[in-house]
Amino acid sequence: MNDGIFSNNDDRTIFVIDQQGNEVEMTVLFTVESTISHKNIVCYFDEKDPEGQVFASIYDDEGNLFAIEDEAEWDFIEEVFNTFVIDEEESEDEDEETIH
Repeated sequence: MNDGIFSNNDDRTIFVIDQQGNEVEMTVLFTVESTISHKNIVCYFDEKDPEGQVFASIYDDEGNLFAIEDEAEWDFIEEVFNTFVIDEEESEDEDEETIH
């Protein structure tokens, strides 16, 4: 999935076109500027997908999504994503400690 629009009133939601040509609502995990290409990247997922697959696309100023084709770019995204997951887990742990 890489066609779509990254603009909506809710900055946590985007719409992408799947392989069957259907518009699918996705939830944004985070955005980041690549240190490789200096392009904007958005990572997102379908909340209705039980597998929880995460997608990443480059987006431009008009909100158009584009495929990421550079292997170094994917390595950068993987590193950022892993840091994001660790930060989220630590944040959840802190929230649980606050409740107890």
